[in-house]
Amino acid sequence: QVHLVESGGGLVQPGGSLRLSCAASGVVFKFGTSGWYRQVPGKQRDLAATITSFDHTNYADSVKGRFTVSRDNGKNMVYLQMNSLKPEDTAVYSCYVTQAGDHYWGQGTQVTVSS
Repeated sequence: QVHLVESGGGLVQPGGSLRLSCAASGVVFKFGTSGWYRQVPGKQRDLAATITSFDHTNYADSVKGRFTVSRDNGKNMVYLQMNSLKPEDTAVYSCYVTQAGDHYWGQGTQVTVSS
């Protein structure tokens, strides 16, 4: 059974930083494409960042230059380093992994950017 658990969310002031972490059991991140989506209540879920099994990364235009997605194969973890945070980055951030045609999601962690 696949289980993804995010951590690291919280309240941060504009201009601040947070690092989100995602731990997996039952699936190995390095064998698939993984990353982070974010969702604001009442809006669709949007892609924030992805990393492929070949370490190719992709970012939404709104986070390019501020967010960095990475993976630790030894720990089977995926991370999202978020810098220069803005109020519009406020959302629930969920990690995901796609492997062998299957798609798995975590429950999400709340990130709130506010003064």
